[in-house]
Amino acid sequence: MSSTKQFHDAMREWVEVFMSRSMHDLSRFIKQADLNMAQYATLMRLYHHQNCGVSEVGAQLGITNAAASQLVEKLVQNGLVERTESAEDRRVRHLALTRQGRALVSSSLEARLGWTRALAESLPPQRREAIVQAIADLIEAAHGLEQPV
Repeated sequence: MSSTKQFHDAMREWVEVFMSRSMHDLSRFIKQADLNMAQYATLMRLYHHQNCGVSEVGAQLGITNAAASQLVEKLVQNGLVERTESAEDRRVRHLALTRQGRALVSSSLEARLGWTRALAESLPPQRREAIVQAIADLIEAAHGLEQPV
């Protein structure tokens, strides 16, 4: 078997294990937080791109502006998101996470990846070091690939 095929097979298996475990833990967290996936995706969008508007949320989720507005309103009512007026144009509203919203997203990231702590502890230190270096190499190589449009 070629090393490229071995690499591909190993990566496919790792991605399947990683995604299955991570998504299971994330789904549990979202349910406990009384959110749905669209609400969570909106919180993540705001976590990574502060001050976007309702139309950007709708475009990301593939829903109408009216539906996005309703979704955002529930997050505002729950104290996770705040709306502010643009200084340049009062018709434009910017969305941002509140302190509570940012804390919830941070907790979700920990919940999603918490299992990797136990994984790390199950490996001998020298294996962990080799894996850390291999992952760093993968990240660097991935950043060098052409980004999808």
